[in-house]
Amino acid sequence: MLQWSDRSPQHWREFVNHEVCVTVQDQQRFEGRVFTVDPVSASVVLVSVQENERPSVRVILGHAVTDVQILRRGTEETERQMKSVFLPDQTQILSAEELKSRRESLRLWLEKNLVPVTEDGEVLRVANALTISAPYGPGDCSCANEIILARIQSLVESNPGAEQTSLSQTHQ
Repeated sequence: MLQWSDRSPQHWREFVNHEVCVTVQDQQRFEGRVFTVDPVSASVVLVSVQENERPSVRVILGHAVTDVQILRRGTEETERQMKSVFLPDQTQILSAEELKSRRESLRLWLEKNLVPVTEDGEVLRVANALTISAPYGPGDCSCANEIILARIQSLVESNPGAEQTSLSQTHQ
């Protein structure tokens, strides 16, 4: 049987947003919702949100994972709840229309600078190597390659459309 750490990122992605039970080598079990799985170490990031309490985050190192079982499938509501744990407060006050405007502005800016970019739902993908999530600022870029990350973050910072978007929001 294939070990957890030997599986592909596509396999791990199937667990994101679902409530799971993770068993580790010493038969200890941890439950929570999978926020993400690190594609390099196969470590699982579990989030537990109890009512009227702060969310708890637990990272389970990939080499120790022996089994992951889905207990309950995630919904759009649980996905929103999970994102609200990690996204900056600024994202939560932006409307869907404002986020769409920012995404479109950034996509056009990257294309103008000859950067290959595609939209994957609400995420921008750059050359299948980097992703940019809402609210589409330099800190919202994610990439394993530090050189690509730094260059795209610099471009994102220099996006003249972002200034216009944020100025229009502050004057409302």
